[in-house]
Amino acid sequence: MSQMFYQNDLIKLYQDDSLELMKKMDDESIDVIIADPPYFLSNGGVTNRGGKQVSVNKGNWDKTSKKYQTSEEFNDLFLKDAKRLLKPDGTIWVFGTMHNIFEIGALMKKHDYRLLNNITWQKLNPPPNLGRRMFTHSTENIIWASKNKKSKHYFNYDLMREYNGGKQMKDVWSTPVINKKERTFGRHPTQKPISIITRMVEASTNAEMTVLDPFVGSGTTAVACQILHRHCIGVDLSADYLDIAKRRIQNEEENLV
Repeated sequence: MSQMFYQNDLIKLYQDDSLELMKKMDDESIDVIIADPPYFLSNGGVTNRGGKQVSVNKGNWDKTSKKYQTSEEFNDLFLKDAKRLLKPDGTIWVFGTMHNIFEIGALMKKHDYRLLNNITWQKLNPPPNLGRRMFTHSTENIIWASKNKKSKHYFNYDLMREYNGGKQMKDVWSTPVINKKERTFGRHPTQKPISIITRMVEASTNAEMTVLDPFVGSGTTAVACQILHRHCIGVDLSADYLDIAKRRIQNEEENLV
């Protein structure tokens, strides 16, 4: 495998092209995959941040390339290898918006995953729509799928019900977007709230399981695993984002002492 960027007793971070590193990993070695793949939206447009109009471009990682010329080609390769890595009863979570989630869902069907849920993440404080030509975008989707129809996937139903006041937890999760504290060590343009990732890890893993985040970014999945005492492998191309992830993990290690 690639050179290690950071490691402790639970977490391993690698700096590499995610799809290239995944090819080197052993078959059926991962229990759960949590993935926030590129949406390929860095097209020169504009968006809103803090009430100001800014460039929508997030970085070269969010653009198509000579290697992966379309999002469909990239996602097809990712989902094909992700299935090889999952254990027989493993599951995968994939984030997306209207720009890519339908493509993700169709490719999952192509590779014979079993779709378990389409979680709607409702952002309680989304950025306003400056163009005023459509409704404000306030949701993202998270598809949760098992490896195939024969999989007996792990679901911590009782804990999720307990968190929901003794009632079955539904597939709409409402939370604020990232707060300032979660960006203490730096900013990532598509960082997800720790509350969302923690819920996913708690719902689909136990303490013996290993989580893979192939697009770990600033490390929210790794931080959640550190807090919950799960093993995690994180991969990203950017040393700058991995450095943020490392500092966030080390901060949690200090807090848990």
